[in-house]
Amino acid sequence: MAPVLLSVSNGVATITLNRPDKLNAFNREMALLLQNLLDQCHTDIAIRCVLLTGAGKAFCAGQDLAELVGENPPSMQQILSEHYNPIVTRIRQMPKPVVAAINGVAAGAGANIALCADIVVATETASFIQAFSKIGLIPDSGGTYLLPRLIGWQKASALAMLGDKVSAAEAEKMGMIYKCFTQEDFESSIQKMATQLAQMPTQGLALTKQALNASFTNTYEAQLALEDVLQQQAAQTQDYNEGVQAFLEKRLPTFKGY
Repeated sequence: MAPVLLSVSNGVATITLNRPDKLNAFNREMALLLQNLLDQCHTDIAIRCVLLTGAGKAFCAGQDLAELVGENPPSMQQILSEHYNPIVTRIRQMPKPVVAAINGVAAGAGANIALCADIVVATETASFIQAFSKIGLIPDSGGTYLLPRLIGWQKASALAMLGDKVSAAEAEKMGMIYKCFTQEDFESSIQKMATQLAQMPTQGLALTKQALNASFTNTYEAQLALEDVLQQQAAQTQDYNEGVQAFLEKRLPTFKGY
């Protein structure tokens, strides 16, 4: 089986990390394949939502450390510049919503790849661990950028340095993730959410994502100016016209994604 799987149904592309015997830990083959599949999702107009999850009992345990001590191991610079940074960049630049459905432990780079998704949900048995300090490293894959913005400086600093395990319920409470579901409701809930997103105005969601990305570095005035530009673009879409007409006609809209 391939280390990453892709299936598409009703506008939803489900990408499954698929090394369950290794807790879906990344090696080079897996990282490069994930990049390729994200590129495919980016360009395929039939795909209007991406759902990222893991096979087996883990979402992703981060880097497969066995690869680092094998024959001709990749350097740390290679791992970041060729593996993880391109993955998180692709997720943030994806012009459609990306939902990370955390089905088990998300550790190290696995945790930070999850947290860069637009919406992060988890089963109640899932957990998040900034495991880097345990082996003398720093959080990567955007962890030092995202964590303070999601949960505040103090909590981010403590989790990065202590490497504490955070349950899904705790992660929801501190604002690290959007929602935690029971094990029984997890699968149906994530499918319902992804399907809903795939039926929404895709270009409007992409422009929303663009605005949110820019808000990390923009001043308030610059953000207002960007909202002006992006709102004009959104108002030119067919989905905007459909949304207005549906509202006036008191019916449900049928969005096409353009």
